[in-house]
Amino acid sequence: MRDRPGSTVRTRVHVVTDGQERIRRDTLATEEPLELRLLAGGDRRTLAVTMRTPGHDFELAAGFLHGEGVIASADDVRRISYCTDVDVEQQYNIVNVGLDELPDLPGLDRHFTTTSACGVCGKESLEALKIRGCPVLGDGPSVDAETLYGLPDALRKAQGLFESTGGLHAAGLFTADGSLLCVREDVGRHNAVDKLIGWALMSGRLPLRDHVLMVSGRTSYEIMQKALAAGLPVVCAVSAPSSLAVSLAEEFGMTLVGFLRDRRFNVYAGAERVRLTAARPEVIQTGPR
Repeated sequence: MRDRPGSTVRTRVHVVTDGQERIRRDTLATEEPLELRLLAGGDRRTLAVTMRTPGHDFELAAGFLHGEGVIASADDVRRISYCTDVDVEQQYNIVNVGLDELPDLPGLDRHFTTTSACGVCGKESLEALKIRGCPVLGDGPSVDAETLYGLPDALRKAQGLFESTGGLHAAGLFTADGSLLCVREDVGRHNAVDKLIGWALMSGRLPLRDHVLMVSGRTSYEIMQKALAAGLPVVCAVSAPSSLAVSLAEEFGMTLVGFLRDRRFNVYAGAERVRLTAARPEVIQTGPR
């Protein structure tokens, strides 16, 4: 059996500056496959294989299953464990999730691989979320603009692995007054969110109706889907959202903030939850009439 993989690895690099070369040691973020298996009675099925940074693997599994609608709460999970099959070489790269029964989901009829870059593709329409029963979120918290300004720095300071590698995304869970509750890091943006929501699920905190999610990259449909399933009404990011992420936020009553950095941000949906110290400006129409 292989040793348990760590979250970082050391390597040798050639550093070239102004035409001069020197050799030094460097730290890289680990990227390893994680196979997610569902077990129920005598049945076993592989649901997904994702490339991830080892660490908080059980949270990643729980958060992924919750975001995909496989489980609704921690009570749906009988056990989460690493593979113990003696004939399997990479036991720490396989997580078994025990359920009472295997759900009848289309995703179980195929083995799909996700990458750390693009996350899980699928459920490409907002109608799929409505059919699944995801509700429009309620009023949720109001958040001061000054509080939002502080989120990127708070998230960055809590990124221990990024500090040593420079190559990891992060997702942070905040209260409405800006207090940081939890941070998770991963080479994949979606994995970081899954780990964070898995932590909340396993600690009995869902739904997260009074909280704010802050992510280090852009905001995609998949990230908004996971936030919606967790009941998160406010999602912020340092970069841009996709068009479908904005559509999802508008459809389900979520607040979506992008380009949150350097004391500025854009609100793409749900501006009523953002409290400003100055009066809101009049809407100015631009472009052809």
